[in-house]
Amino acid sequence: MTEPLTKVDSAVQGLSSSPTEEKTTRRKSSSVPGVYNILDLEEDGTELELAVETQMTGWKINKSPSTVEDPDILKLHLTKPPVKRIDLHFPLGMEVTARNMRGVTIKDALDVIYKAFRKRSDDELDNPYLAGFEWDKEESWTRLVVHLQKQPTSSMPKGGNASSKKKKKGKTEGDE
Repeated sequence: MTEPLTKVDSAVQGLSSSPTEEKTTRRKSSSVPGVYNILDLEEDGTELELAVETQMTGWKINKSPSTVEDPDILKLHLTKPPVKRIDLHFPLGMEVTARNMRGVTIKDALDVIYKAFRKRSDDELDNPYLAGFEWDKEESWTRLVVHLQKQPTSSMPKGGNASSKKKKKGKTEGDE
């Protein structure tokens, strides 16, 4: 078996004598229409819009994202148009990346933030609550700045929404 392989042999079948210089690309079937690469948006000059719902979460960054008061906002895309990945930059210099091939959602962003801070206790965090995100195209097109604060900004009282429904009912009955 010291004979050189020929094109008849299955090991070299289909190979040319010199390798081609073609660049292989990833499958296109895994990409979702309408979801963009952030670098392509930068080249085109397409501006991002952020979901305003992130400013009203009242979410503590070292608690699970499932503790958000309104779990429906977790399904919303973080940006318009939706992107496959985006970097989240903290004021102290730490940076994490949220990824989702179907478009980064608010839950994806909260998940990576939680993963970075889950082992920290409450007294280690100066500003433990998410205030929202900011996109500054002059600073960096591919990055969002994460803003934190000392107190939660919540649209609902801490006791839940059952008491607020009773108050609203009372007001509507009194108006009639």
